[in-house]
Amino acid sequence: METIIAASQNRGKIKEMEAITKEFGMQIISRGEAGVADIDITEDGATFEENSLKKAREIMKLCGKATIADDSGVEVDALGGEPGIFSARYAGAECDDKKNRDKLLKEMEGVPLEKRTARFVSVISMAFPSGSEITARGECEGHIAFEERGAGGFGYDSLFIPIGHGKTFAELKPEEKNAISHRANALKLLRVNLERQNV
Repeated sequence: METIIAASQNRGKIKEMEAITKEFGMQIISRGEAGVADIDITEDGATFEENSLKKAREIMKLCGKATIADDSGVEVDALGGEPGIFSARYAGAECDDKKNRDKLLKEMEGVPLEKRTARFVSVISMAFPSGSEITARGECEGHIAFEERGAGGFGYDSLFIPIGHGKTFAELKPEEKNAISHRANALKLLRVNLERQNV
């Protein structure tokens, strides 16, 4: 089993990636477990791809080992794609998941069901000491619920209902979510890209 360092400090993301990457022969440990200093990486990219790669590169340079990073968020069509790359800090610098969800619900007040279309986006990047890099983008289409539902997941999971389901991500079992999620789709593509590059 190959050990990969996670650039993310989000335990929810690490848990989801670990559940999927185990199938690919990759064990993920947090950067704290790898002895990497707790630093803030400024996510100043204009896209999920730029932010994901930046995180992977910076942590890889610090630990000298293969690193995996994820940048993800929800894009809401009625809001012109917001919150997008600002999903984690939608309600401001000192926000938390609940405040972000509350703001999204407020912004969506009065928007009918047919116009509440949205997608979760995940871009997973890997940076290797050899200098090679791999990026994979996954998406999951759905719509924004009128109220929070479910106690599972994290982030915007309790507001997002994927196409073909009547439940939010937060109401689905972890294995159900991991089978269809944006992060699962990105990891599936990552596996293909890893095989292509013989990494």
